[in-house]
Amino acid sequence: MRPAHVLLAVLVAAVWGVNFVVIEVGLDHFPPLLFSALRFLVAALPAVFFVGRPKVAWKWVVGVGLVLGVAKFGLLFIGMDAGMPAGTSSLVLQIQAVFTAIFAFVALGERPGRVRLLGMVIALAGIAVAAVDEGEAGPLTAFALLIGAAACWGASNVLTRKASPPDALNFMVWVSTVPVLPLLGLSLLFEGPTADRAALGSLDWQGAGIIVYVAWITTVFGFGAWGYLLRRHPASTVAPFSLLVPVFGMSAAGLVLGESVSALGWCAAALLVGGVGLASLAGVGRGGAGRGGVRRGGSGAVTGSPVPGAGVRAAEPRPRTTASRTPSTASRPGAPR
Repeated sequence: MRPAHVLLAVLVAAVWGVNFVVIEVGLDHFPPLLFSALRFLVAALPAVFFVGRPKVAWKWVVGVGLVLGVAKFGLLFIGMDAGMPAGTSSLVLQIQAVFTAIFAFVALGERPGRVRLLGMVIALAGIAVAAVDEGEAGPLTAFALLIGAAACWGASNVLTRKASPPDALNFMVWVSTVPVLPLLGLSLLFEGPTADRAALGSLDWQGAGIIVYVAWITTVFGFGAWGYLLRRHPASTVAPFSLLVPVFGMSAAGLVLGESVSALGWCAAALLVGGVGLASLAGVGRGGAGRGGVRRGGSGAVTGSPVPGAGVRAAEPRPRTTASRTPSTASRPGAPR
């Protein structure tokens, strides 16, 4: 990769990592489901009028929109709202790479080789250590919601692999139109119209800036830049930069929010990032078809990456999806409900 492209990949990872801190601050302004709905609304508008018609069938746009936008981000925002710290959330979500490989095996017949299986086992060990650490420091229910969000992310990756969108930005903008109404409906049902009106009525410049960041910077710029890199370089070259996301996420959470990481937490981080890295890099060298990579019974290799579209053909890399996160509104004094 050219130095400029390396810097761009690092910048995207930094934007996505810092996004977790921005979301945590945003939860002081908005209930989680309303916040997620606003994120997708602003990401979709006005961009949907400039990207052209969807380049894949509507069933894939709707499917990914519901699984990624409603299920994954709904669980993520609620989990963080229930007490999951921003830095830990940025780490735990990386287990999506393991869920992606499992779902790809079931749905696409993509069989992981021994090296990738070893990486998945190491990553799962990291999740187990993180669960023990979280059980000592916070609510396990919130931790479980984050695992559910990672599973939904993995499912959306496989759906996107089936869709094979030729334009990642076009796909993400149209996908962003789908969750808006379901999330607004769920917010009215569970968070209540009073809390939603209070949050919107007290919207200030900080709240507006937070929405702009999570919608335009992390979604439109982040996915657009990631797709640009994947169109010019092999996925095996670009995807490992996603491992920097929890590094930036945990660092930003420590610097801005004062979150500390225990010794057990650092052990979990090392196992999880190392395992995901091993699983992601297992196919490098033979386009993903080497001894440790994916043996194709289906249609392509799977690598963990924060862009929806986990499958990547050796000669035709495809972009993927990122994720945001959220801490607890209920636990914060004065936060709108």
